[in-house]
This record gives sequence, C-alpha cells and structure tokens, in this order.
Amino acid sequence: MSSILRRCTKLTHSGILSMLPGSNGRSCALQYFASEKRYSTSSKIKVDLDSNTGVAIMQFQSPPVNSLSLDFLTEFAINIEKLELDRSCRGVIITSALPKVFSAGLDILEMYQKSPEHYVEFWKAVQEAWFKLYGSSKVTIAAINGNSPAGGCLLAMCCDYRIMAENPRYSIGLNETQLGIVAPFWFKDTMQNVVGHRETEKGLQLGKLYTAPEALKVGLVDELVPEEKVVSSAAEAMSKWLAIPDHARQLSKSMMRKPTIDRLLAAREADITNFVSFTSKDSIQKSLGMYMEMLKKRRS
Repeated sequence: MSSILRRCTKLTHSGILSMLPGSNGRSCALQYFASEKRYSTSSKIKVDLDSNTGVAIMQFQSPPVNSLSLDFLTEFAINIEKLELDRSCRGVIITSALPKVFSAGLDILEMYQKSPEHYVEFWKAVQEAWFKLYGSSKVTIAAINGNSPAGGCLLAMCCDYRIMAENPRYSIGLNETQLGIVAPFWFKDTMQNVVGHRETEKGLQLGKLYTAPEALKVGLVDELVPEEKVVSSAAEAMSKWLAIPDHARQLSKSMMRKPTIDRLLAAREADITNFVSFTSKDSIQKSLGMYMEMLKKRRS
C-alpha cells in the first residue's frame, strides 16, 4: 500500500504518461457551464473551460464529418495537453458541433497516394493523439451525438465514460476490415479493455458497426440518452466522477491503463514502420481508392 501511495506523488498534471518513460440539448448544456470562458478555438476544434466547475467542453467542428486529418490530430493533441497542464481543469467532455456525426475516423486522404515520409508524420500524430487522451489524468467523457466509426470510435473508447445519443441510425465501432485494412494492435487493446476479448475478436474481424442499442448491450457505451440531452447528461455524469478524490481516481486509472500504454511505447517505431509498409502496398492503395470512389458516388 505504501508503494502505491508513493506513486501518487509522481502523478502530475502531465497525465498518466508522466509516470512512464520518455441543438436544444446543447444550449441547455452550455447554460450548465454558465461561467465558461473561451479556452481555445481553431477552425477544427473549440474548447470552453468553466472556471467554477473545472470542466472543459471540447467540440469537434471540422466539416463535413470531423475527419481525423493530420492537422486535426495535431490540434487535438495540443488542446488535450494544454488542458492536462491546466491545474484548474479537472475534466473534459468531448463532443461534436456537427449534426449526426461525432467523428468519421481517420482521414483516408492522408493515407492515399502520399509519400512514405507523409505516412510517418501522419501515424505519429495518430499515436500522439491516443497517448494524450488515453493517458490523460483528467476525467474524460465522450458525448457521442452522431456516428462514430473507426478512429472516431477509438477516441470515444479512450474516454473514461461514454454517453451516446439514443438514435438507432447512429453507429460506432472499429470497421477497418470493411475498408480492406487492419486495426493496429493498440486499437485492439483499447477495444478489448472496454468490451472484452470475444466481442473484440468478432467486432474486428467483421468490421462491425454497432447500433446505439447494440453498443450499450456489449458495453461499448455506458448510457443512451435522447439526442438533445447527450451533453447535459455528460455534465451530470461528470459531477459524479469529480466527487471522487483526484489522486485516488488517477492512480486507479493509471493501474488499469499503464500496461496498454507501455505496450505501444515499447513498439512505437515498429508500429510506424508497419503502418508505412502496409499502407504503401499496391493492394491497400487500390482498396482505399475504391472506397473513396464509392463515397463520391454516394454523395453524388
């Protein structure tokens, strides 16, 4: 027990990673944060921090579908790090300012007909965004107010708690195999930590997108609420999490997540090399090209 308490002193506002090497509902929710101040705004992400509650609302606002481009991921990691270092911030609610979508996942354009150097830079940004969010010492709640496939699902799973709109048209899951690509081991680890080995095995092989009711049934999300109450419900849930002493909650979170973080830290360079090699294959480029053509036809 004493060793655990000694580790508590190592938890800083740099997060768990500091312990390692190297609509109407939206309006109501914003009224809840009556004293919020504009913390950070960019073309892709807006962050408002309530100085009284210590809770920040991060809204994705990158039309049309909040794709995780290199620029988006860089801004995301920077914003999470800023909040991590801010002693007045205790929790972060992550949601979307766009209708019907939380995030459509990784931007396929970043992986199609680019140079190996670009693939390296992009994948480092994906890893960094995961490290920052999964390793955050803050309470993180995903307010999923729309579809959340692939990378969007990954970001949601990184959070401590997930609330999703009760809309059967919305879905969430790691559907990479449907695109002819494979989710990396740390995507798998993150999902397995949430829903268990068997459900992860089925979900990854089938590239399954779970409807909101299905996601609740398997534990991929924790609550379903009316769409107009997603953010306000996240604020209510946040108050319960913040009632726990920070140091005890942070240590518990670290004990659960540190092995998963360590696993990617140990294989980070190899993971980048594998991504570049896999993405550069002619067969994968062909699959991505076919997928983008299918999307163009759908939009037209």
